[in-house]
Amino acid sequence: MKQPLSIIGGGLAGCEAAWQAAGLGVAVRLFEMRPATMTPAHKTGNLAELVCSNSLRGDSLENAVGLLKEEMRRLGSLIMAAADACRLPAGGALAVDRENFSGFIEEKLRKHPLIEIELEEFTNLGSGELTVIAAGPLASPGICRALEQITGGRLFFHDAIAPIIERDSIDLDRAFFASRYGKGRADYLNCPLNREEYLRFWQALREAELYPLHDFEAEKSFEGCLAVETMAARGPDTLRFGPLKPVGLELPGGGEAYAVVQLRQDNAAATAYNLVGFQTRLRRGEQERVFRLIPGLEQAVFLRYGMMHRNTYLDSPRLLAPDLSLLVRPNLFLAGQISGVEGYVESAAGGLAAGINAARRRLGQEPLIWPAETAVGGLVNYLLSPRENFQPTNITFALLPPLEQRIRDKREKNRAIAARALKALTEFATWRF
Repeated sequence: MKQPLSIIGGGLAGCEAAWQAAGLGVAVRLFEMRPATMTPAHKTGNLAELVCSNSLRGDSLENAVGLLKEEMRRLGSLIMAAADACRLPAGGALAVDRENFSGFIEEKLRKHPLIEIELEEFTNLGSGELTVIAAGPLASPGICRALEQITGGRLFFHDAIAPIIERDSIDLDRAFFASRYGKGRADYLNCPLNREEYLRFWQALREAELYPLHDFEAEKSFEGCLAVETMAARGPDTLRFGPLKPVGLELPGGGEAYAVVQLRQDNAAATAYNLVGFQTRLRRGEQERVFRLIPGLEQAVFLRYGMMHRNTYLDSPRLLAPDLSLLVRPNLFLAGQISGVEGYVESAAGGLAAGINAARRRLGQEPLIWPAETAVGGLVNYLLSPRENFQPTNITFALLPPLEQRIRDKREKNRAIAARALKALTEFATWRF
């Protein structure tokens, strides 16, 4: 008799992975170290505890996370079934009752005949057993040490993320393409500021409201990834001699700006650009208010907000195979935030994808390669795409291929992308439908 599939972590990713694997007829042992060993963020020993917010964000197909949720519903997601059953009034967002949400999931898992729940820490990654690691961003020290050894140190412990802006929302009458000193291609979008514009931006940045740090995040800053507001606090010229330095960038009409904000292409389709050097702890509303003071970004649409927090995740583009198993240890699959996705829904989607492929491995079936047109496929492809500085991401439409036809209305364009994704999912998931 084959050993059960081991799944490490009883968060959203682990619970979804267990549910999907058991749904395919594979016996599962789900390991959760809480309540015996707690994390700094969790308050209970409940499975699928929501620790930051009770919102699973937008639920419309006009936004990417709404599409991701709909794909998961169609794939029999336990997390989405729980969310829909425990929904609270929240306008266009999907918010849930935390306790009922967790209780719904735990009850379903405990009643499933193929799922056994073990409330103990699992750290024996050297056993050779087929295992899904869904330990989350606050993985235990034992798991972290084991993963560091297996991956040769390609495990990161801090998250410094800059905002990503929709390309079509940048005013190209004010921004211009160029590379510093004209080297190579004109790969950067540059937003020049005169002295008055810069000082107004700098003052607003100094006065903006920040998210508070949790105790487990209050660690010494690294000079190589300082928050933009930390640099601003060191004086009015710090940013001008750092990420906003104007040297080597001649203005289209000649001369040099007082400061320059640079944006770098973030996806292959060139529909998304990130703000270079703008990792930040500003609240989301403050990011919109302050960063829209930058000339050319007055109407900026934020595909992802900047953030800085303690995190644990793998350098997935160098480590993962397309089925979400480790290249150096194919018996180990990765799911959720430890693989490099951000957010509750994205973590659960990662658990869904890894749980299905781990189960198919156990059953001797070929792995599933998700269509790039789907939101699940977009997330998986992001984890596999080589990049110099890999950072976790939420789902955005920028992770999906652009439409062949150009649609100017954003809502109409997003609905068309969603329709294409759901059609691709139906054609792909014949094993489910």
